[in-house]
Order: sequence, then C-alpha cells, then structure tokens
Amino acid sequence: MEIRTLPVFKVMDVFIKAAEYMEIPVRRSDGEPLQKLFMLVRSELNLDLKNIRQEQAKFWKQHPALVKTELLIQAQLTRESADLPPILHGDFRRVLELAPRLLEELMKMAVIPRTPQGHGWLRPAVGVVELSQSIIQAVPLGARKASGASTEGTAPFLQLPHFSEAIVKKIARKRVRTFQELRDMTLQERAELLTQTAGFSASDVSDVEVVLEMMPSITIEITCETDGEEGIQEGDIVTMQAWVTLNRRNGLVGALPHAPYFPFHKEENFWLLLADSVSNDVWMSQKVSFLDEATAIAAASKAVQEGKEGSGASVKETSTAVKQAIEKVKNGSRLVMGKFQAPAEGNYNLTSYCLCDSWIGCDKKTNLKLKVLKRSRAGTRIGAVAEEGPILEDGVEEEEEDDEEGYDDYESEYSDDGEDEQDTKKNSAVANGVSHGKDSGSSSEESGSEEE
Repeated sequence: MEIRTLPVFKVMDVFIKAAEYMEIPVRRSDGEPLQKLFMLVRSELNLDLKNIRQEQAKFWKQHPALVKTELLIQAQLTRESADLPPILHGDFRRVLELAPRLLEELMKMAVIPRTPQGHGWLRPAVGVVELSQSIIQAVPLGARKASGASTEGTAPFLQLPHFSEAIVKKIARKRVRTFQELRDMTLQERAELLTQTAGFSASDVSDVEVVLEMMPSITIEITCETDGEEGIQEGDIVTMQAWVTLNRRNGLVGALPHAPYFPFHKEENFWLLLADSVSNDVWMSQKVSFLDEATAIAAASKAVQEGKEGSGASVKETSTAVKQAIEKVKNGSRLVMGKFQAPAEGNYNLTSYCLCDSWIGCDKKTNLKLKVLKRSRAGTRIGAVAEEGPILEDGVEEEEEDDEEGYDDYESEYSDDGEDEQDTKKNSAVANGVSHGKDSGSSSEESGSEEE
C-alpha cells in the first residue's frame, strides 16, 4: 500500500519510528511489564486473529524500542496507564510529552508539496490529525470504526465524562446515533436522555454539560479568485481567502482542550486544508490558532489593508474594511489567506477541511467548486464560489482503498521523499501568524512567510 493513502492505523506505524522514540531505553526488566501490557492492549494492535500466534511472534520481532513505544501509546489510547508498573512510568510520560511536537512535524511532512503541481497528501494528513486527537483524548483508534450503535463510531462520545461504549449503545436505542445529534439537543432533552436512558445522576449530567460547553464549533467562509479579474483562467495566480470562525457555548474563543488523561499542557490547534479528496491532493495548508488574538488582529489588518490598497480602494473604504476585519477577529474569527497557481482548464470539486488536533468530532468540511477556463486574452471568465447547501461536518471520512484493511509491515517514512519538493510558483500570505501555504515548494513555517 502506498504511503500517500495511509489510514490512521498505518500512520501509527510511521509515528513510532521517530528518532526520539527509537532512543528510548529498553531494559531487561521491562520484559514482563510489557508482556502484561501487550495482553491488555492486544485487541488494538490490528493483529490477524486467524493467525494470532504468527502475528504475535511477528510483533515481538520488531525493534525493541518500536515495541515499547507502541505499547505505551496503546496504554494511553486504552486508558490502561494507571496500571503501569513504576518502572514504565517515566518512559510513558516521555512518549506522551514528545507526541504533540512529533505529530505536528509528521503533519508538515504529509502536506509538503510532492507532486509536479506542488500538492501534498490528504489521507495521511487526516490520519495524523486523527491520531493526535485520539492520543490527547485517550480514545482507542478502533473506536473510530462505524458500529451498530453509531455511524461514526464511539470515539467522539468517549471524550465526555462518564461515557462508555455501553452508554453509547443505550442512547443509540433512542435514535441518538451521532455525536452532533447529542450536541444539537436542548439542555432539557439531553438531561432527560442521560438520566432516564443512561442512568446518569444530576452531577454526572452537569459534568457532561461543562465539557460540551468547552467544545468548539467551526464555520468556514472561503472564496478563491484572481485579483483584479472576474474569474479564473489556467495559469492565473489565485488568492484563497477563508474566514474560520470558532464558537463555544461558554463564550470563550481561545481555550485549552478538556484532556484529563493527557498529563501535559496542550494548546488547541487547527489545520485548514484546501484539498481534492478524489485525487488525494492537498492544494494548500495552514495551521490556525485561536489563542493569540493580538497576532491575529495584526495579521488580518495587514492582509486586508494590502488587499484593498492593491485593488485601488479609497482610504475610507480600506479603513472600514480593516475595522470590520478586526471586529471579526475579536468575535472569534481568523483570516487565512494564501495563493496558488490555477491548474489546467477544467472543473474541480474541492473541499476545505478544518481539523482540530485535540477534540474528536469537531472537524468541519465545506465544499468548494472551482471552474478554470482556458487561457485567453479576452472574454468573460467564471470563478469559484462555495457550494450552497448543507455542509458536511464532524469528522473526515475518506474512502480508503481496499488494501487498507491489511496491516502488513511497511518500512517507508513520510520523510523518504521530502527532498522531492517542487517549485510551483505558489505563494502564501500569512493572516494567522504561521503559514503552510505552498510558497516555492515549501509548507513549513519557514516557507518565506513572516509571523505577524
């Protein structure tokens, strides 16, 4: 199976090969505790049950550091860390402490331009974010699989206090089968459901409500157009502008995630991707944070001012637009801007993904139709508009290739072809402090963009 189509289960295989994890010491005294841990998390290791003996032998034949790292990560995902012996506590904390930074680097590797068109890979990027969500919330990867109780799996529900798979099955009988359906209920409806069906106490219901009030809801307004033109022709430099707005029931904008099983400070980050899900290509990517309002205001003000001045707007019009942008940022929006070169003539069905690295079930997808006409010197051209109608939300469910059910050994890493970056004449304007737009073939924070 090609690495460009990796599902989240295979992302784990790449993740544990990080050099920092390979340096974790494996002591002789670790043998027995790791054997016991293996038995506790074995169901999450994707071993072929039909050949369990051979699969187990194959697992233990891996490099000792790989075995230890994966078992410790599985201890976090399955919430079995409380039973770890003291000898493994230090290593367990070290594995978790490194995880957010390593996953962010893996994300950058996934979206780095690799094709002649300067595109990154969508499915590995989604898999990295899903692995991050699961580690922060301590939820098994297997809980993401659709089941009879929930069409999206039990993973989103397991973030909530007092929830278990048994509780999810109980509320599913009352036709609450998705996490969004639970969130959309009124306080009274949810309280009745949880007390009468799930058997929660009033205190338990209150605990659930506190967490639901903390969870973000995202909306995206996105446009793609050629500056100074009515539409887009092949070869044009296209400007993408997206306003990403965050709302919480508790009224906060910037906040830390509720993550009682993650023992370290973790900031809540989002990734905005403009991608073609059919071809698995990421056209643009940028990390978005809602914590630093001052930086976001400065960046949005500069981007809007430069855009207005470039279009010939008056001083008054520019001032008004900047004030409106500042107000939007203060109300929980972040401006994301970037540039890319229009592809060959044709119709493109793109999707903007806003993925959260800390919460499960809070991701947002918005469809975008892009029509690119043949290059000409004159004539009316048609641009891109966000597709009207219902917006897809909560989770990113990409169709996986048939062979993704197999979990045979795979030795490649994302970094194998990191040098294959292509110069595709793409630029990115920073409007959120950190840019991952395709600027001269780079999607890293050092891609020619400056932090505002």
